Amino acid sequence: MSEKADSFEKALEGKNIPVLTLDHKWHQLFTQAGMTEEIEELANHLNELVQEQGRLNNEEKKVKKIKNKLMDEIVQLADEGSEDELKEHKRLIEECNEKLDANADRLIELPREIAQANRKLMLSSMEVCYERMKDNSEKIDQIEAWLTDIRIQLKKNVIRKQRAEKDNAALYSYMHDVFGAAVIELFDMKYDPEEDKKS
Repeated sequence: MSEKADSFEKALEGKNIPVLTLDHKWHQLFTQAGMTEEIEELANHLNELVQEQGRLNNEEKKVKKIKNKLMDEIVQLADEGSEDELKEHKRLIEECNEKLDANADRLIELPREIAQANRKLMLSSMEVCYERMKDNSEKIDQIEAWLTDIRIQLKKNVIRKQRAEKDNAALYSYMHDVFGAAVIELFDMKYDPEEDKKS
């Protein structure tokens, strides 16, 4: 077991984890990135166990209902003295008992198997989420560094722009004072200090 997996194991100790495949929030973890093949296999296995448990619980209820009906009828048949029907009912009750016994063993095993499958799925999910968070953190750091650089470049360019505007205003003022407006028009100067103030 890797050091990371070992620390995930320790984090889960004593925690009551809900069945992940029945948890909407767990499914949301994989809506964008999608499930890995391993997680999909583990989730399918867990679903099969949960479905088997549900099916056996339903079957147990049906068999108990049939058994109770047969036992009620046996009392009536014993009073009527119908030997063949009594024998058939006893055989059917015996079948019900066998079915209930077989299901009872499996129903005892299933919660443990579901808990194990759920735990494996949780560990695998934690590993995938950890890796995704690590990748995202690296991207965040890279983007943050890029943004910091862009902010610095932006500040430098704002200062350069302000200097160039100040320089243009000084040159325009000097040339206008020395040469007059007519000469500046000859140079095709399209500089208007008032326009610079607006921008």
